[in-house]
Amino acid sequence: MRKLPCLILTFLAMVGIVSAQERQVKIKIVETSDVHGAFFPYDFILRQPAQGSLARVSSYLNQERAIYGDRLLLVDNGDILQGQPSLYYYNFIDTTSTHLAAMVTNYLGYDAGNVGNHDVETGVTVLNRVTKDCHFPMLGANIVDITTGKPAFKPYTVFERDGVKIAVLGLITPAIPVWLSEYLWKGWRFDDMEQAARQWVPLIREKEQPDVLVGIFHAGVHAETLADRYRENASVEVAKRVEGFDVVLCGHDHAPSVKQVTNDAGDQVWIVNPGSHALQVGEVEIQFTLYNKKVKEKKISAQLASMQHYEPDSAYLQQFEAQVEAVNQFVNRKLGTIDQTITTREAYLGSSAFVDLLHTLQLQISGAQISLVAPLAYDTAIPAGDICVSDMFNLYKYENKLYTMRLTGQEVKDLLEASYADWTNQMQSPDDHLLQIEKQRNGRYRFVNFTFNFDSAAGIQYTVDVTRPKGEKVQISTLADGTPFDLKADYLVAVNSYRGNGGGNLLTLGAGIPFDQLPNRIVHASELDLRYYLIKYVEEHPHLSPKPLNNWRFIPEEWVAPAAERDYKLLFGTK
Repeated sequence: MRKLPCLILTFLAMVGIVSAQERQVKIKIVETSDVHGAFFPYDFILRQPAQGSLARVSSYLNQERAIYGDRLLLVDNGDILQGQPSLYYYNFIDTTSTHLAAMVTNYLGYDAGNVGNHDVETGVTVLNRVTKDCHFPMLGANIVDITTGKPAFKPYTVFERDGVKIAVLGLITPAIPVWLSEYLWKGWRFDDMEQAARQWVPLIREKEQPDVLVGIFHAGVHAETLADRYRENASVEVAKRVEGFDVVLCGHDHAPSVKQVTNDAGDQVWIVNPGSHALQVGEVEIQFTLYNKKVKEKKISAQLASMQHYEPDSAYLQQFEAQVEAVNQFVNRKLGTIDQTITTREAYLGSSAFVDLLHTLQLQISGAQISLVAPLAYDTAIPAGDICVSDMFNLYKYENKLYTMRLTGQEVKDLLEASYADWTNQMQSPDDHLLQIEKQRNGRYRFVNFTFNFDSAAGIQYTVDVTRPKGEKVQISTLADGTPFDLKADYLVAVNSYRGNGGGNLLTLGAGIPFDQLPNRIVHASELDLRYYLIKYVEEHPHLSPKPLNNWRFIPEEWVAPAAERDYKLLFGTK
């Protein structure tokens, strides 16, 4: 019995030693991606409350940091510099203040950012300014300075929290040259994501010896090759093929998801995509077991967290009252009036006032003979009455430039054939769909393909026979002035820079122009973005009365009319 107290003391001492040697650490990584200017619970374009926003994320972070403290890492995955007039204002109007994106992300305490394609779209000057204003590293391992051969941005960063080391490698889709004019990224090149990962992962593993390797990729999950060379949306491919990642945070495609994939070494990799506009965030929780200050075990879980249940943070909103007021003054400036409501909905069924207004402006601004335009927003409208600056963001969604290109008549026809083949069904009977639409899981119908690639033309008279296959749908008769259309002749064609650089493949796969030859076809490129010229045009012509040009139509009309009414109702719920 005398030995019992000694045994108990010995046991307690051993337990104390074990507990001192072994401990648990929890780290949470929170990802935002494709925020597109959703900084506030207000849409400056529609001038109405918005569902997402970093104001709600701020409330969420207050809650989570109360639990995790500095063991919460906050990262952004790009496309944070485009999408709302607030960004346009700080990108191009107020160029001397600290950039709003930097002010917001600094306030929220981001630990790292990653460059997205729409961030590059703002141009090197804007992107470098924001990077300088941010109090955290902006990543981009495969954005290479062609002069030095080194990354133009920090390739990766390392965090140490409570004895645990986390490395984060940033990559961007390399397909930038397909969408953006070279002068926006002059001096840089965009290396293949897998190639860059194979270069940097061994280096990070050897030099930093992290306990966790996280990839933050501005790319989606369904890989495809663009322009025969750029591997787009290759996040899952890289996660599978390049050994070493524990987690890959992705984005770019606005498709929320969480899943695991198995890499070529047989290890599980988490893939997390929070979607867009700060409607959700990605959460990755990693529980580490440390023994003698070394990680013995780690368990990873991931999920998406909706921001809809969080009220906007009042302190956050108060912090940026002056900036919101400056943006409101900008977007509420009256430019003119419009005598009727115009909408993109009619643009899918034939010549429409909305798209034809853009055609008219493109032709007048460029002096071209033919204009090509697609609805850039799936479902939007400009109401009758006063036109303000905010409406111009509705009329034209992106900061594209205006190109005038030289195309043959055959190339114009082939491009339209490709466009309408993605846009319309080949009807076999009057009961078929006119449009290429499909039913979603929620019971609603959507287009099968992206509507921003549904180019129609102005400056020519033509019909689209929806009973014919691709290559035989489009019949062009004359130019707008009645001159016969010649498939062998050269024409000056107004297009936006996205299309002119090869975006949507309409000029390459459609018209058959090699990607490398597209720059040779550009006769003129606007210095500033197309929206700037549209604003100037409306200021000079303040009373707009847009009408459909009625220069093209779907045939046969006896099939098209009832099919159009049916499909319109399926898409929009009204006749």
